[in-house]
Amino acid sequence: MAPPIVFYFDFISPYACIGSVAIERLAKRLGRDVEWRPILIGVTILKIMGMKPLPQYPLKGPYLKRDMERLSEWFDVPIRPHGLKGINSLLASRAFLHLREAEGGRAKPFAQAIFRRLWIEGKDISQLADVLDVASSLDIDPAGLEAALSTERSKEMLRNVVDAGVEAGVFGVPTFHADGELFWGNDHLWMLEHWLQHHSFKHERNELASDHH
Repeated sequence: MAPPIVFYFDFISPYACIGSVAIERLAKRLGRDVEWRPILIGVTILKIMGMKPLPQYPLKGPYLKRDMERLSEWFDVPIRPHGLKGINSLLASRAFLHLREAEGGRAKPFAQAIFRRLWIEGKDISQLADVLDVASSLDIDPAGLEAALSTERSKEMLRNVVDAGVEAGVFGVPTFHADGELFWGNDHLWMLEHWLQHHSFKHERNELASDHH
């Protein structure tokens, strides 16, 4: 069986929200599974790369805003800017990893619900109450999840996963790793699909025209 496509995400990114839907559709077309792994862009972009959040840059910020709108329409993912300040994905990411370890199949629906809460419903995900509210909506025991999030183990799991993502070369989201290649951004999904089908980046011009739709 082919290994899964690895999807690196941070809940605070609208591009990762779009990518979370797009990669599952792509994987379904090709008969592949998707393994979700959280990364913290506050670590990769701010601390390691020494950059500001990309939307804060002059000229680039307005472009990225428009690009998010275009990608939202292109992939049919109804992203809505929420206007919330200081969004933090630490607790949601730790909850995702706990669920992945403890309850397996509940982790991905939880992550998808977190994305919907922030980027479609426009509600905060930063606080413990927000995370537990999403858990309750999925019939996940909130008391058990709260207890798990209070442990050093949950913090350690996230640190380890983020460190591993950095070691793998992940610097932004969404990033996809498949069959030995790393692809950053939803605008590279066409290239990812071509790679999974051919394991080559050579192409006929008419083939590329049909693939890049």
